[in-house]
This record gives sequence, structure tokens and C-alpha cells, in this order.
Amino acid sequence: MSDYNEQLEQKRRMSEQRKARKRKRKQRALIMRGATLALLLVVLVTCIILVVRNLKGNKVEKQDTPTEQTTNTAGNTGTGTGEETAEATETPADTPEPTGDKASIMAQADVLAAGYDYDGAIALLQTVPDYANDSDVATAISNYTATKSTCVAADVEKTPHIFYHSLVNEPSRTFDVAKLGQSFVDGHQTWMATVSEFDKITQQLYDNGYVYVRLRDLVVETKDADGTVHFTPNKSLMLPPGKKPIVLSLDDMSYYHAYEAGGYPNKAVIDENGDVKCEYTDANGNTTVGDYDSVPRLNTFLKEHPDGSYKGARGILAMTGYNGVLGYRTDVAYKTGEKLTADQQAWLDKHPEFNWDTDVAEATKVANAIKEEGWEFASHTWGHISVTDKSAETLKTDNDKWVNTVENIVGPVDTIIFAHGNDIGDWHDYSAENEAYAYYKSAGYNYFCNVDGSQPYWIQIRDNYVRQGRIDLDGFMLNKAKNGQTTVLNGMIDAASVWDPERPAFEAATGKS
Repeated sequence: MSDYNEQLEQKRRMSEQRKARKRKRKQRALIMRGATLALLLVVLVTCIILVVRNLKGNKVEKQDTPTEQTTNTAGNTGTGTGEETAEATETPADTPEPTGDKASIMAQADVLAAGYDYDGAIALLQTVPDYANDSDVATAISNYTATKSTCVAADVEKTPHIFYHSLVNEPSRTFDVAKLGQSFVDGHQTWMATVSEFDKITQQLYDNGYVYVRLRDLVVETKDADGTVHFTPNKSLMLPPGKKPIVLSLDDMSYYHAYEAGGYPNKAVIDENGDVKCEYTDANGNTTVGDYDSVPRLNTFLKEHPDGSYKGARGILAMTGYNGVLGYRTDVAYKTGEKLTADQQAWLDKHPEFNWDTDVAEATKVANAIKEEGWEFASHTWGHISVTDKSAETLKTDNDKWVNTVENIVGPVDTIIFAHGNDIGDWHDYSAENEAYAYYKSAGYNYFCNVDGSQPYWIQIRDNYVRQGRIDLDGFMLNKAKNGQTTVLNGMIDAASVWDPERPAFEAATGKS
């Protein structure tokens, strides 16, 4: 009987042990479940916070950053609304992320306001903690609001568009007939401005109230749900009284082999401060990095005079591709060694260390830095061709090369600045019957520029395109203006005081580039 009782007792103990183990497993399960729920709750709260911040950021971004790019039918990209609706957009400057303490943020806001981005400045100040109760911030916001209220709408259809080629750094070198020949000197005397002339023009434009704006700032661009774009004059480009918009473009910043003997930069580079500069080798063979062309020189000027630019605008770089871009030898001919011109082969022979992939990577890095500084890019055709009377097939062949060897570096564009000052039509509106226009439009181009130095401004803002004439600021135009042969520069600059005395006697070559 005792054995039986012992067996019952053993079974009871085993049963209690099993129950205890089950209770422990349940407790562990509950603990794990609780921990998991707690972790999920933390993740959920974090996500909610991030979403709210992102929504706030997006709201500010929509107000204060450039409009998104929209891919066109040929892979080029135009700046559009980023929406599938016909909503008007403007092109404001980037509002920087607030960095530092209140004093730093207020300094950043001052720079934005100096560039007429009052909304961006106010939005930046509103990132200061408890800004509404901060007297310094409240005063600044009030001042920006008051200044903004005094601004008036610019007449965008009376906006001049000026342009330069690469700048002459050493006139005695570039205009040396004995070394370079009369033809070279005549051509560069005609097409180029010197560093001295550029600086004087820049200062005089600033003194006369001109403010650099983007070409696309002159219009309101809308887009239908199907992607069709429309343009109307921008009635809301607001500037203080006395300030006037001006568009700038630069041709051929590719530093062609043909320029090498004439004292132009070797290439564009990024210096130790992250700024875009130019590498230059002087007549004595000394190579330095500095402000040897329009991009770095204007950047330096506008850092000191931020009110010379509307919301960080700079200008448009019109790029070819046959010798590469920005001084980098990025055309495929340098890689394959096929169909090389004599000067391309000579350059490769002098640079046995050349690596095509490295040049493409470096050129892309510099192009991105140029865009971050406020510049835009445009096609100047791959081969610097005259587009007048060319077939659509010929234009397509050239543009395909541009897309494959330039767009891959500078990014998609929707602007074409015609080489040689030519155009694909006369002064009448473009039409669908114009095969060249129809091709370029199908390839994604919306903005078209020629050269017209006969009048101070000329622009067509049509429903489906924007077209503007440009004034050449070069030896040819400055010589005419200082001699009273044109009044096109009157009110902008005084050509006689701008003229570089280091220029030789002027003998104008024919043609524009």
C-alpha cells in the first residue's frame, strides 16, 4: 500500500512540476510578447515622428526649392511642376537646412533676403525654437515682410539676355599675331571678352540695377496630366523698385584644343574649399587654380554682392561635346581612338596617362558642383553645328551624340542655345510645320536661344515654347558700342570705359559662336 501511495505522490509531484514549467513558459511568453509590443510601439512612434517631420519638410520644400524635373520623351529632362496637374510653378532658390545657433540661422536668412527670397528667409527664421516669442527673429521677419511688400513685378518681356565665351586672361598672349597668326587673333579679338572687361561689365550691370535671373524665371510653366507643358509670362517676378532682371549664358566652356595656344584655362576644377575654379597655365608655364573664367569670377562677385542675383540664379552653360566638356576629354573618340582629329591625337600623344573613365567621373563631379552653385546647363549642339536649314535627321544625329556624351555628365536639359548665333526659323513663331522645331520639341527642348544684337531684348513666350535672343558681350559688340555704331548696350554698360586698353587695333572677324 505504501508503494502505491509513493507512486501517487510521485505522480503528483511530476504533475506539479509540469504545471510549474508551463507557468514559466507562459510567463516567458508574456514577457517576450510584452517586449515585442513595446519595441513595436517605439518603432511606430518613431515612424510617426519621421513622417510628420517629412511632411513638414516637404511643405517647406514645395515653397522654397526649385521645381522638380520631368523626363521628356527622348530622355532629356525639363524643369516642370512635378505634378500631373496644370498648376503654375515658380523657380525659387534652395532654402538651406538651418545650421548652427540662432545667430547663424539669422545670418543665413539675411543672405536669402538679400537675394530677394523673402519667403525662404522667413521660413528659415521660423526654424528657430520659439521664434514667435524671440524679439530678434520677430523683428527680422517683420523687416523682410515689409521689404517684400515694396517689391514690384518685373516686365519679363523686356529682359535682356547677355552672353560671353571663354575669357582672355593674358591679352598680350591671346592677341600675339607673330605666334598665333592673324586669323586666330582676329577671331578671338571678335568673339571674346577679357577678364578686365568682364569684371567692369559685371560691376556696371550691378551698379545699374541689373539682377541675374534664370531664363525659366521669366515664365510660369504648367503641365497637364498627360505631361504637355504650357508657358505664360511670369507676372510675379518681384524685385525692389529700380532693379531689373537680366539673363546670362556662357558658350563653349569646353576648352577646345584650338584654344590651347591662346591662354585659356585647361579645365574647371573643384578647389580645397569645394568651390568651382579653373586650372590655368600662364605664358611662363606656371599652373595655378583660380578665377580664370566667368563661372568662378561671377561666383566670387555674387558672394560679395548677393543682391545681384535673384534667388541664387547664375547663368546657363551652353555645352558642345566634340572635344569633351569643361576641359575633360569625355567624347568617346578619346576612348576608342577612332575617327580622331589631328588635334585630338596630338593631345592624346602628350597625355599618355589619360584615362577616359577618370575624366568622365571628374567632369561629372565638377558639373554637379557647378549646378549646386546655381548654374544650369544647355545644349550648344554636340558638334557646334549651324542648325539653319539642316534636316531633322541631321539634327537628330547630332543631338543623339550630345545625349550620349554630354547629357550623361551634365544631366538632362530642356534648353538649346544655337551655335554660331543661328536659329531654326526667322522672327516668326515656330510652328509644327517647322521640321527642325518639331524634332527638337519631340526631343524634349522647350527653351530656344539665338543671337540678336540688334535690340536690347527680344523674347517669344508662347504656349508651347520660350525663345529669346541674346546679346554678345565680346570685342565685336563692345567695339561697335564704343564707336557709337549701336545703342543696344545703352543703359546697361558704358562700352568705352569697359574696353580693355590691352586689346590691339580692332579688326573684326566675321561670324559668331
